Amino acid sequence: MSLPPDIRETLAGISTATLTTVLLKKGLRNVWMRGTKPLRAGQPRIVGRAFTLRFVPAREDLATPASWSSPISTRTAIEAMPEGCIAVVDALGVLDAGIFGDILCARMAKRGVAALVTDGVVRDLEGVLDSGLPVWCQGAAAPPSVAGLTFVAWQQPIGCGGVAVFPGDVVVVDQDGAVLIPAALLHEVVSQSVEQERLEGWIMGRIEDGESLPGLYPPNEENLLRYRKETGQS
Repeated sequence: MSLPPDIRETLAGISTATLTTVLLKKGLRNVWMRGTKPLRAGQPRIVGRAFTLRFVPAREDLATPASWSSPISTRTAIEAMPEGCIAVVDALGVLDAGIFGDILCARMAKRGVAALVTDGVVRDLEGVLDSGLPVWCQGAAAPPSVAGLTFVAWQQPIGCGGVAVFPGDVVVVDQDGAVLIPAALLHEVVSQSVEQERLEGWIMGRIEDGESLPGLYPPNEENLLRYRKETGQS
C-alpha cells in the first residue's frame, strides 16, 4: 500500500530526532536503526514504506556467484519493489561484504525506489553515488555480498540495525539516520510530531530572544499557556 501524499509531505518536514521523541513518549525506545548513516552529505529527508530484504550468514554451498541467477536473489527482489518504497536490508551489520553495487542501485533508482537503508555496506562506491539512489549504510567494501552473506528472502519481518522492521512500516531518513514508525501508529505519530515540531519552533524563538532553559525546555505550565496563546493552539 502506497503512502498517502499528505502523510509523505508532512513527514518530510519532521526530523527523525522529533520522531524518536514522540515515539519515546509512546513507549517505543528502539526505533532508530544503528549504523544507518547517509552515504553522501546533504541527502534530503526521505519518507517511504519499508520493502524488506533479509540476508543470513554466508554458507559456502549457497553464497556463490551462481546464486545471483536464482529465483531467490536480490535481482528478483528489486523487480518486486514498488515505486516510492524504501528498501530496508538486514545485512547483520556485516562490514566486509557489499550487499549492492552500482548496477543494482541504478536499477532501483530507475524503478523509482526512494532510498536504500541497511546496517551493512555497499560496493562500487563511485558508481553507487552516480546512480542517484540515496543510500543510508555503514560505508563501502569491495567484496561482493556472497563473500559474507546469503540472501534468503524479501517482504518478511527483519532486523535492521537492531530494530524490528515489518513490510509496510514507515521509514524516515535524514542526516541523523533512519527511524521506523510502526504502520499501526502512523497517523497518531504524525499528528503528535507536527505538534512537537510546532512547540519546539516556539521554544527556539524564545531561546533566540535570550530566555533561559529551566521551565522553557521542557515547558512548564506557565510557558505552555504562553505557547498556546501566542500560537493560537487550544
